[in-house]
Amino acid sequence: MDYQAVLEEVAAYARPLVRRGRVADYIPALERVSADRFGIAVADIHGAVHGVGDWEVPFSVQSISKAFSLALVMAQSPGSQGEDGIWKRVGREPSGTPFNSLVQLEAENGIPRNPFINAGALVVTDRLQTLTGDASTSMLDFLREESGNPDLAFDPAVAESEAGHGDRNAALAHFMASFGNLENPVPSVIEHYFWQCAIEMSCRDLAVAGGFLARHGLRADGSRLLEAREAKRINAVMLTCGTYDAAGEFAYRVGLPAKSGVGGGIIAVIPGRCTLCVWSPGLDARGNSVAGAAALDHFTTLTGWSVF
Repeated sequence: MDYQAVLEEVAAYARPLVRRGRVADYIPALERVSADRFGIAVADIHGAVHGVGDWEVPFSVQSISKAFSLALVMAQSPGSQGEDGIWKRVGREPSGTPFNSLVQLEAENGIPRNPFINAGALVVTDRLQTLTGDASTSMLDFLREESGNPDLAFDPAVAESEAGHGDRNAALAHFMASFGNLENPVPSVIEHYFWQCAIEMSCRDLAVAGGFLARHGLRADGSRLLEAREAKRINAVMLTCGTYDAAGEFAYRVGLPAKSGVGGGIIAVIPGRCTLCVWSPGLDARGNSVAGAAALDHFTTLTGWSVF
């Protein structure tokens, strides 16, 4: 596969869509990002990396972090008992509602539908905090090591902006705490969640860091982070729940496990082959990058690579 040639063609296809959609404006620090940005990178399972456009420009990962927090929880709770533990506290079904919705929590006794909506991610962050004592720093350390980029960092301005406009996330956390579904104090859980979302990474960093999902749980150094069945299950939940309440449409168009973020990034996995990351800040009404989704659609069309 001539990845570079494919990426150039994908970028040419997606560029007319780059300014479509709306940059996330409910987090003021994200609103300042230029809508003209576009980058895409692919990292194969052997470590080769290719990219075009703004593929080495850092951006706020936002909800892409949820895939990594889930992986770290599963990795640090090995065996069926640990897995059962987190899956007793969060479901694996698509929500069909916006990522920050509260409507299902009361009817379902404080158990979020899946780990990739905000409520579910708060539960996973809570568990990671219990396991590590410092959920956000544990994630940053892991991403630095796995990406090979020791300079990865939090963006304090984004974290502060999230905290200043995080009333709904606080409501979700307090509501779940009232059902006994948080182990740590609500302010601590929310703080670590915001800092995780405020990590800055490039398409290159994310494609490389997510490689363990394409390698069936093996890290970049060959050590095992997850059992193959656990990596399979994370990929499965990414396919069904990873792009907010547009997961069905995304699976129809793209056919890959993926996790998007309102910073405009999308990470996608082709098990046994490679991991991709695309970034374009203009979002559709459901919070997914317009040009990014189109680029991944075109990539799977050109290559014929999907899980279907």
